[in-house]
Amino acid sequence: MQHGQEGFSRTPVAAPQAARPTLALTVGEPAGIGPEISIRAAWALREQANCVLVGDAAFLALTASLIDPTIRLAALSIQALRNGGLPHFGKERIAVIDVPLAAHVVPGVLDAENGRAVLATLDLALEGIQAGWFDAIVTAPLQKSTINQAGVAFSGHTEYLAEKTGTPRVVMMLAGQPGAGQPCLRVALATTHLPLRAVPDAITREGLAQVLDILQADLRGKFGIAHPRILVAGLNPHAGENGYLGREEIEVIAPSLAAARARGIDARGPYPADTLFQPKYLQDADCVLAMYHDQGLPVLKHATFGRGINVTLGLPLIRTSVDHGTALDLAAQGPGLADCGSMEEAVRAAVGMVAASRTESVQGSN
Repeated sequence: MQHGQEGFSRTPVAAPQAARPTLALTVGEPAGIGPEISIRAAWALREQANCVLVGDAAFLALTASLIDPTIRLAALSIQALRNGGLPHFGKERIAVIDVPLAAHVVPGVLDAENGRAVLATLDLALEGIQAGWFDAIVTAPLQKSTINQAGVAFSGHTEYLAEKTGTPRVVMMLAGQPGAGQPCLRVALATTHLPLRAVPDAITREGLAQVLDILQADLRGKFGIAHPRILVAGLNPHAGENGYLGREEIEVIAPSLAAARARGIDARGPYPADTLFQPKYLQDADCVLAMYHDQGLPVLKHATFGRGINVTLGLPLIRTSVDHGTALDLAAQGPGLADCGSMEEAVRAAVGMVAASRTESVQGSN
C-alpha cells in the first residue's frame, strides 16, 4: 500500500478464528528502542499471540542476536506475502515482514533517509488488516520529525491511521493498571494535541457527542463492557463554579451529557478534574473523559507509567501502542536497557480486544 492510496475498507476482512490472534507489530523508529521492545515483547508473549514484526529483517535479526541469541526470527518478503499470504510458523519462531531501511542505523541518531521506510511499515500493517493477515496492529514509538524531514507531512500514528481508513473522528485513550489487583484506569481525551488556548473553542456539543458515541461503541465492542460508565471532567477549575469560572460546563458539556444519556449512554458529570481521580469515584467508572491532554494524562501516567498503553478508538480496526516515546538516549547506550513492559501490555491489550471483538461479532450475528 503506497502513501496516499485511498479505498481502505471500513469493515476489515475477518481473520480466521484461532486460539492465538495474529498481530502486526510495527517496530517504529529504528534508532530508538522500538525494535528492541518489539522483539522482546513478541518473543515473551509468543504463547499468547502470533506477533509478526514489520520492519527491516536484517536489522531486526542483528538486534535480536544482541538481545538474546536464542530468539529465532523468520523473514518474509512483501511480495511473497502478497502472493501466498502469511504462513504459520508456530511458536518457535517470530515472523518478520521485511520492509528495508534506506540507510544504516546508528542507535540514538535520527536519519531522515529512513523516514519513508518507517511510514511504509504502517502502510503494510494496514494492508495486512484489510487482507485478513492480521487481527490487530500494535505500534512501537516513531519519531514524527524524521518522517516530516523525509518530505511527508505527518502528525502522528493516530491522525495517519484515521486518514488512511477514512475515519472522520477518532478518540485517543490511555489505559493501565495502577497496581496489582487494582482495576484498570482508562482516560480518554475530548481534544488531543492542541495549544491550550485553542482547547475551549474545540469543545463543542457536536464534538462531544461524537466522542461519547465512540467511547460507548468501543468500550462495548473492543473491551467487552456491556454497560460502560463514563465519568466526564469539566474544562474549568471546579467545573466552572456554577459559571463564575467559565460557562463551558453550563453551555456545552452538561447539555452534551444530557443528550448522551437520552441516547442510552451512561455519561456522568461534569466533575471538577482536581477531585475526580479518587478511588471512591473511579471504582464506579469504566472510563474518564478528560477535556484536554494534560488534564487527564499526567494522572494516568503517574499511576501506570511503564505499564500503560495507548489505544485509538473509533477506527475500523484494533490499534494499541505504548505510552512512551522513542528514548533515543537509552537506545544509544546499547541493547538490554529498555523496559518493554508497556509494549507487552499493548500486546496483551490487543489480544483481549480481539477476543472481545470476536465475541461481540458472534453475539451480533445470533
